[in-house]
Amino acid sequence: MDLTKNPIVPVVVINDAARAEMLGEALVTGGVPVAEVTFRTAAAPEAIRRLSANADLLVGAGTVLNVAQVDAAVDAGAKFIVSPGFSVDVVKRAQQHGLPVFPGTVTPSEIMAALDLGLTTLKFFPAGIYGGAKALKAIGAPFPQVSFIPTGGVSLSNLGDFLSLKNVAAVGGSWMVPADAVDRGDADTIRTLCREAAEAAAALRGNR
Repeated sequence: MDLTKNPIVPVVVINDAARAEMLGEALVTGGVPVAEVTFRTAAAPEAIRRLSANADLLVGAGTVLNVAQVDAAVDAGAKFIVSPGFSVDVVKRAQQHGLPVFPGTVTPSEIMAALDLGLTTLKFFPAGIYGGAKALKAIGAPFPQVSFIPTGGVSLSNLGDFLSLKNVAAVGGSWMVPADAVDRGDADTIRTLCREAAEAAAALRGNR
């Protein structure tokens, strides 16, 4: 997963897999060709399968809590795995499949445990609750080799706080893929919000 090209990772909740094709096209044409489909709904595996048919889209699975979900995500075509917390079993299973895996971490101990498994890019979740950009800046001192994907509490209004940090590889968020817009098949809204996010990220990365 090339995060240098994709500094925005949309975190998507899909209740109806029939909306997947619409969503994928809106993400690609909106300039944010990534989808982290959360395993919060029963539609997730089929949605991943349908989204993966779009060759211009990088599709992964999020909210992966156990080994069975890793396997289901891989079977559906996911190209990366994201977990809200740190699970050795989830990480190792994703590695066995040869997939990038980004477990959630917020403490030095969790970061060190992830390093022990060879990981150097980690999710920071929920970022808004655990100190946000200020915390990530502080964590960068003892862990200069680690990059983070802050998620949870990230929005267009504070995007610059995160993307200005050298140890932030990308940000995750759902503001550009509102659940109600996905549910009603509102591609125009999703496309507009994605363009807004992509343009803001490009400007911020250019100034870093």
